[in-house]
Amino acid sequence: MMKNNIKTPLRLALILTILFALACCSFGPTETGILEGQVSIGPLQPVLREGEPEPTPAPEVYAAREIVVSKTNGKEVARLGISPTGWYRGDLPAGTYLIDINHLGIDMAKGLPQEVTIRADAITRLDIEIDTGIR
Repeated sequence: MMKNNIKTPLRLALILTILFALACCSFGPTETGILEGQVSIGPLQPVLREGEPEPTPAPEVYAAREIVVSKTNGKEVARLGISPTGWYRGDLPAGTYLIDINHLGIDMAKGLPQEVTIRADAITRLDIEIDTGIR
């Protein structure tokens, strides 16, 4: 009787391992594409004197903001960081997504949220203008 009790859990573990291995292999690799773009942030000060260039955002200004990628049903799937020079880039499974920003304070982004389609082995570019609301 004791032998049978030991064999049952071992058989069950073996069957579950085989089923798991088959499930993992049957789906195959996911096709991915790239979402990338340049982010501009401004204004950075309330008054700009005539003839003075607009200030360049400091790296921490970009670092505080993220690109939020969600499925069209609203479920968030990724957050993409923004480099100190304003670029972002991320690999995503092929499909349709809503792109927005993590609204920091009163930040608004022109044209967002926006629906984009990521195609396998392709780059989708979406440049983003973040308005800080400073006036």
